[in-house]
Parts: sequence; structure tokens; C-alpha cells
Amino acid sequence: MHSPSIWLIWPPRVAGIAFVCFLSLFALDAFQGDAGMGEKTLDYLKHLTPAAVCALVVVLAWRREWLGAVGFLALAAFYTWMAWDHLDWVAVIAGPLVVIAVFYGLAWRARKRVATI
Repeated sequence: MHSPSIWLIWPPRVAGIAFVCFLSLFALDAFQGDAGMGEKTLDYLKHLTPAAVCALVVVLAWRREWLGAVGFLALAAFYTWMAWDHLDWVAVIAGPLVVIAVFYGLAWRARKRVATI
């Protein structure tokens, strides 16, 4: 069996991991302010939840690219719905999620095509 091109397999995974790192940076703002360290730590963990969900999708989609396509597209739709009144945020967060979903869809299609050969 031939494997799909490396140019289609790795971009969704790398982009997904990079996006998780990008989202994780936003959690650092939890350490600003006058709250105690315990409260700041809880806020930090709460702010890491979206990155953890994205990381979970990357893990689940490692061998099943269709899960990445569906998962990241669902996350983009959910974020768009949640942040509808901040369209600039939607562009920065949901935009890359849609791109990553497309990458996963292309990788899934390439793997499916090779499996039928």
C-alpha cells in the first residue's frame, strides 16, 4: 500500500499543534491582576481549556483525519457562535480552525484515495 504524500499528511498535524501553542499563549493573561496565586492558577487552567480541547482533537485525528476535519470545523462554528459580537476575534480564532479543518480534510481524502488503489 502506498502512503499519501508527506505534503498532505503533516500540515494538519503541525498546524493543529501550532494552534494549540498559539491558544495557550492567551492563557498567560490569567496571571495579571491582584488576585491570589491560587485564583490565578485556577484562571490559568480555565483559560487552557480551549487549547486542551484542540489538543484532544489533534490526538484523536492523528490516524483518523476525518475526525480532525469534523472536529476543527465544529470548533470553528462553536467559537463563531460564542463570539459573534466580536467578528475580529472570530477571524483570528475561527479562521485558522477552518484552515486546519481543510488540511485534515485533504489529508483524509488523500489517505482514502490511496486505500482504494
